[in-house]
Amino acid sequence: MKNIFNNQRRQKAAISAFSINALHLRNPWVAAWWSAAFPGFGHMFIGNYIKGYIFTIWEFYVNINSNLNTAIIYSFTGHFDKAKAVLDTRWLLLYTAVYVYAIWDSYRSTVDLNKLAALADKNHPHISPFAINSFEINYLDKRNPWVAAVWSAFTPGLGTLYSLRTITGFYALSLWIITAYFSHIFQAIYYTAIGAFEQAAAAADPEWLLFMPSIYCYGIYGSYVHTVEYNKLFKLEQSRFLKESYQNRDFDMPV
Repeated sequence: MKNIFNNQRRQKAAISAFSINALHLRNPWVAAWWSAAFPGFGHMFIGNYIKGYIFTIWEFYVNINSNLNTAIIYSFTGHFDKAKAVLDTRWLLLYTAVYVYAIWDSYRSTVDLNKLAALADKNHPHISPFAINSFEINYLDKRNPWVAAVWSAFTPGLGTLYSLRTITGFYALSLWIITAYFSHIFQAIYYTAIGAFEQAAAAADPEWLLFMPSIYCYGIYGSYVHTVEYNKLFKLEQSRFLKESYQNRDFDMPV
């Protein structure tokens, strides 16, 4: 069976002990939008995880050094002079080119991967439903996408772990923990709950807080979409196995 998978010209999916990745049709504008919301998320959405990890780390590092989020907050509140004063143009000019590239590359890559997905479907590729090594077990099965979304709504990253992407799940969980810690969001929520609104406003760090909507929303959306697609992959593998292993019910039995 191993030779069958290795000899395929275009694989439909790859399953390892730590993750699942698959070719399927995606909207390139959705990928571009997520890259615009947070560079790296568009690439993670289409399965280019290494690029996605690097772009998200780059976003944190360069954004914070350029004080971009702080400038955005000043701009939203009408303090344009403060926004200009706080920006570090050395980092900002470096930020712009890579930001635009992340959007363009995620769109372009999605278009190319859609073509490959269509070709892979026509070749009727074999799909390995199970992977195991000394550290982990991973397998295709049917899961509820709403369960993935709910777990991500509680804490981004948990829904990704539920959808069988261990490395990406812990990476997303780490992003959320780091951002929540430095933004002091839970302190602000606590003060808000007891009615201490001035203390809540003073506790929150707006620069880090501005990262959180994109991370939170992508965690829910990404875990839901990937679970839906993995369910389709599970059905495809099952149907192909049944067709190859069992006789057609319309077969004429010999007399």
